[in-house]
Amino acid sequence: MTDERSGGGQRGGDTAPRGVGAALAEGLPSGPMVVVEDVHRSYGGAAGAVHALRGVNCRVPRGELVALRGRSGSGKTTLLNLVGGLDTPDSGRITVDGTCLADLDESGVLAMRRDRIGFVFQSFGLIPILSAAENVGVPLRLNKVAPREREERVALLLSLVGLADHTEQRPGELSGGQQQRVAIARALANRPALLIADEPTGQLDAETGREVMELLRAVVRSEGVTALVATHDPNLIVLADRVLELSDGLITEAG
Repeated sequence: MTDERSGGGQRGGDTAPRGVGAALAEGLPSGPMVVVEDVHRSYGGAAGAVHALRGVNCRVPRGELVALRGRSGSGKTTLLNLVGGLDTPDSGRITVDGTCLADLDESGVLAMRRDRIGFVFQSFGLIPILSAAENVGVPLRLNKVAPREREERVALLLSLVGLADHTEQRPGELSGGQQQRVAIARALANRPALLIADEPTGQLDAETGREVMELLRAVVRSEGVTALVATHDPNLIVLADRVLELSDGLITEAG
């Protein structure tokens, strides 16, 4: 399978990331990674409807770590789910890596989530009976990547997140911070263009949380991906390239 995305590396034995500059030089898409246009999303019936998003507009540039800030219940998770194709808006338009999600059928959305978007959640979501290396390799197995290439990619990613010496340990034998690092490595397995992280440090102490956020920033640079990270922790927000503020279903750029 040939990788034609701006955020990924090359397939085959060469796993060195191209980065954003190289992607642009190759003539790949140069516009924003994510464009959200007048998106509305409500839940419940008309009488008791909860308006999570009330006409959200925002852009996420390629190759940046963008923090999505807002109090609990402000709609951060709703927006991430819409951008990641896990939910659909009531109205409006969302474009990811040059593709409008509304133009895709169900199989197209599944392919988008599998091949072009990586997800990191507050709950690590690792398979308990698998080792760290096996957990990272799951997406590659699903994509039928050849064993040698899969092993090389897994080793590279575990080294990238600082777990080269923990490949055979299972989640129960790892700390919370280490488990989240495995989850990040797994999210990067298929070389996504976009990494979506929903409160990835929510279950971690402050110091470990900062280490994970710094890792995400390093991953953006080394793997050439774009990251959209929901967090309310001001100590983590300062590490972002850009901050989007979500309040009362609307979004503004905070800096």
